[in-house]
Amino acid sequence: MWGWLADAALIGYFVFALFPIAWMLILSLKPADQLFSTYFSFTPTLGSYRTVLGDSEGIPFVRFFVNSLVVSVGAVALSLLVGLPAAYASARHRFKGSENLMFTLLSFRFAPELTVIIPLFVLYQKLGLFDTYVGMIWVLQLVTLPLIVWIMRSYFADLSPELEQAALLDGYSRTQAFFKVALPLVKPGVAAVSLLAFIFAWNNFVFPLILTSSEAQTVTVGALSFLGGDRPKYNLTAAAALVSVVPPLLLALTIQRYLVRGLSFGAVKS
Repeated sequence: MWGWLADAALIGYFVFALFPIAWMLILSLKPADQLFSTYFSFTPTLGSYRTVLGDSEGIPFVRFFVNSLVVSVGAVALSLLVGLPAAYASARHRFKGSENLMFTLLSFRFAPELTVIIPLFVLYQKLGLFDTYVGMIWVLQLVTLPLIVWIMRSYFADLSPELEQAALLDGYSRTQAFFKVALPLVKPGVAAVSLLAFIFAWNNFVFPLILTSSEAQTVTVGALSFLGGDRPKYNLTAAAALVSVVPPLLLALTIQRYLVRGLSFGAVKS
């Protein structure tokens, strides 16, 4: 009996958790004249998606979508370039205050974005970075870099130092040992943390809301453009929101495989 109750509770929670998404899907399929007149009985149409992707409302949502791809991929790439060596160094070289330094880096990820957004807005206006790809990629480091350093630090720490020491005895430099020995062994971890960082960068709302206006605006802010005017277009907003969910959703479905592979890294320890 308890098993049936547990199953029923899980099913109920599953329905409760997915209902907002189902409701968004229903709204996106409703024609404008049936948007408020019915709940579940309506004539479904893909007109909202054609409008959103076709720029017929004067809102360049496709450009916002491309902007999100550019700034998210750029932020993750730059964070990997800086974060992987930093994670490796923090895992292999401990010194007085190193833990405090790492905690300070992590605090940038936990700190509310609103605490730094006003100074950043002033600096971006002065430096000409407002509403630019460079500015958005740079500021998203506050989101992606701490995540990459902290997660990859644990992956590098799970590698046996003897593997790199053997490479050094074979004539490799420390840099060569990092790129040819350590880094290939943590490729699943790099893939997993890259996907996670991409999702966090893609979903960020505060930074693009304040630090962009049109040219570098992302989908998280652009999707709300359909709510403006005298008559908010909820069906278009729902369609835009569902379209913007597709890239991180597809990436999220691939994370588990890489995370499971990453759990076996400890097996190389001596």
